[in-house]
Amino acid sequence: MQDERFTRTLLLFKENGFQKLQNASVLLLGVGGVGSFALDCLYRTGVGKICIVDYDVFDVTNQNRQIGAFEGVGCKKVEVLSQKYHGVLSLDSKITQDFIDGFDFKAYDIVIDAIDDIDAKIALALKIANQSKKELVKEKMPHLLVSTGSAKKLDPSQIQFASIWKSYGDRFARKFREGLKKKAFKGDFMVAFSPEAPKCKELGSFSGVTASFGLRLASEAVNLILNKE
Repeated sequence: MQDERFTRTLLLFKENGFQKLQNASVLLLGVGGVGSFALDCLYRTGVGKICIVDYDVFDVTNQNRQIGAFEGVGCKKVEVLSQKYHGVLSLDSKITQDFIDGFDFKAYDIVIDAIDDIDAKIALALKIANQSKKELVKEKMPHLLVSTGSAKKLDPSQIQFASIWKSYGDRFARKFREGLKKKAFKGDFMVAFSPEAPKCKELGSFSGVTASFGLRLASEAVNLILNKE
């Protein structure tokens, strides 16, 4: 008998689709303003295996946009969220070159990059997406879905989802593309981005946008899972 909390999910996805979700595995890197909402959506939808990775501690300034921040000030994000979302695996680790070199990404179907360190994002893309689609499938590498800049924006309706090479209008995404080119990156992956002009100079943020980035990434992950043969 299925958990009753999935009753409405089953009505939409049917038994076959729901079983695909239950059998799927998603690695979520970063559980801040974007990642925490991606986690919430994936968990509520019934993805069977979710692993979250983050090294940061909740601060009071996180409370405007991050799930877990109200009850978790001063505590590790992964500890708070793994208690809130029972069954989620967690790793308290910074996403560094050493972490990327040593981690088994092939254990997951999808990797969602919700970190804000461009150097780490470049290293991650080089590790799991620096080949043709055919080669990546052959090597059983996971799909990579990436968040670009979600700060300084107010209008979630401007969020788009496209190839990293077709992203535009966002300084963070531009720096990301330039960094990939400098490293002779030859692959491709999909990103959530917004061409909305920044509304402030500082890193101001609005949950209506940061959360929408996370929900869009989670929705794309669910669609990939459902369409898997």
